[in-house]
Amino acid sequence: MATVTAPAPRLALPGVLRHRAAHKLLLLALAAAILVPLANAHWSSGSWPHALTVDLSGPLGRANDWIIDNRDSSPLFLYFFGYISNAVVLSVRAVYLVLLAAGWAGVTAFGALVAWRVAGIRLAIGTGVAFLACGLLGMWVPTMQTLALMVVAVLTSVVVGALLGLAGGLSERTDRALRPVLDTMQVLPAFAYLLPVVLVFGIGVPAAVLATVVYAAPPMARLTTLGLRNADPEVLEAVDSLGATGRQRLLTARLPLARKQLLLGLNQTIMMALSMAVIASVIGAGGLGDRVYQALASVDVGAALAAGIPIVLLAVVLDRVTAAAGEQSDASAGEPGSTLRPWLYALGATVAVAVVARLAGALDWPSGWTLGIAEPVNRVVDWMTAHLYSGVPYLGGTADWAGHFTTWVLDPVRDGLQWLPWWSVLLIVAALAWVIGTWRTALTAVLAMAAIGVLGVWKPSLDTLSQVLAAVAVTLVLGFATGIAAARSDRVERALRPVLDVCQTMPQFVYLIPVVALFGVGRAPAVAAAVVYALPAVVRITTQGLRQVDPAALESARSLGATSAQQLRQIQLPLARPALLLAVNQGVVLVLAVVIIGGLVGGGALGYDAVFGLAQGDLATGLVAGAAIVCLGLMLDRVTQPTERRTKKGA
Repeated sequence: MATVTAPAPRLALPGVLRHRAAHKLLLLALAAAILVPLANAHWSSGSWPHALTVDLSGPLGRANDWIIDNRDSSPLFLYFFGYISNAVVLSVRAVYLVLLAAGWAGVTAFGALVAWRVAGIRLAIGTGVAFLACGLLGMWVPTMQTLALMVVAVLTSVVVGALLGLAGGLSERTDRALRPVLDTMQVLPAFAYLLPVVLVFGIGVPAAVLATVVYAAPPMARLTTLGLRNADPEVLEAVDSLGATGRQRLLTARLPLARKQLLLGLNQTIMMALSMAVIASVIGAGGLGDRVYQALASVDVGAALAAGIPIVLLAVVLDRVTAAAGEQSDASAGEPGSTLRPWLYALGATVAVAVVARLAGALDWPSGWTLGIAEPVNRVVDWMTAHLYSGVPYLGGTADWAGHFTTWVLDPVRDGLQWLPWWSVLLIVAALAWVIGTWRTALTAVLAMAAIGVLGVWKPSLDTLSQVLAAVAVTLVLGFATGIAAARSDRVERALRPVLDVCQTMPQFVYLIPVVALFGVGRAPAVAAAVVYALPAVVRITTQGLRQVDPAALESARSLGATSAQQLRQIQLPLARPALLLAVNQGVVLVLAVVIIGGLVGGGALGYDAVFGLAQGDLATGLVAGAAIVCLGLMLDRVTQPTERRTKKGA
């Protein structure tokens, strides 16, 4: 009788090694064991090797000199950029003259009537009050200047973004080619691309409008592409079966189906353009942004708040009106002329009100109808500075807190990052990116970090990274705690909503002024401003993610006797993981944006280089710092945003 031999027992692996992440880390450790000794043999320095750097100051300096020498004589500037500049100036001036001709009563009536027809009486009243508040604060003329610039910038951004999104939505190859360009446009700090725009167009309105377009067009492009690509396949098949051409298919099916994404793109473009109002004032945009920038230079919190409030009011009103327009367009998509009628009503009423105001000689805002808030606000700030800056018993004061935070947190994190060998930083980046994504994600993150070293700004970049990490840690702790509280209590969520609206729409520069008054100048104020700016987005995303958890799962947990804390730890947080990771990602991006602007208040590092390059007209310093910031933002995005595997085998 033949004997049956039992198969040899398989070697059982420990539980930890069965995870995919452990396999990735083992492969990475094996690669490091081979590559690190080779790197040490050639470049033993702990910092980035000088032999692996590329000096771009020469080529960029020559480009800078060529632009300055040929700006007034080259046909490229005279007959191309010159015509663009003239068109922008004429457009902004025309809109501004129309606003002045309508007068304060006509503009207020137009805004209120459009809001009433689109969203109802409550938003109409809110819109009217918002415009009247701009006048009461003594900011009517600067508000009209900003509104004229924003109208031209937003319309241009929408056209450019829609065309790019149309190209990306209709072609997969174009979409792949546009994606890194749009990433760069969104991550590149404003100070970095203000410099080349100023070199080409000079200080003034054209440079401000075009810089705003570069910053505000990507959301429209991305959402247009998303809307076209997510069109219902069944509807498209039905249109194809009727023999529609490609143009008919686009106009009658894909664009109408993408209406909601297009209006969301318009909404985001408006928000991005308004957030640029202050930054663009650095290069001559004028209006409200110029008032805020002047207040920053003199640390005048009251004047900054008086100019910042109208920007917030404009942002909130435009946000609500465009969101309501999107909802109405879905409800009235089949009614012909439904989107044109409210504009005709509002235009007719505006003309009537403007004629009456002109006949009454009341086009300009009455000088006696202003309310000065700068002096009372400054008195409050002076009191806070006197009693909180260094006069808190036993606690020291905000100046001491900023010093302790710098000494105990920022300095150790910066010194620790700069002490690490350059190859170990690349390994840490690769490990983080590969664990939560694919090998392509890890390769992109490593190449982005390596590019920083090649540009010769390794140490300043690690300094900036230390500030970002510290600010993100504080933001996530406060944001997750507040978001959990808002998700579990409707009362807390309602109370936080107006506060979050104001914080999200307040210009970035406005945050710098009170933190400088309370914390002084240095890296700590930049971190504090970044935390305040990024916190609302983290709170909103966390709250929304927790509220969208399947109620059936929570009900099952309650039926098993789970406590409120157990439901949070075991059900809500695990199921809301994608939203929480998105909150981390958005927190990182927003923190990086403000930490860079913190270069104006002593933040140093890459922010200082970007600001210095703009102030001195140094294209090499400004663009190199900007490129390093883009690489840093790309790396942080890849290590905080998971990438789904496209195949079952993984990466």
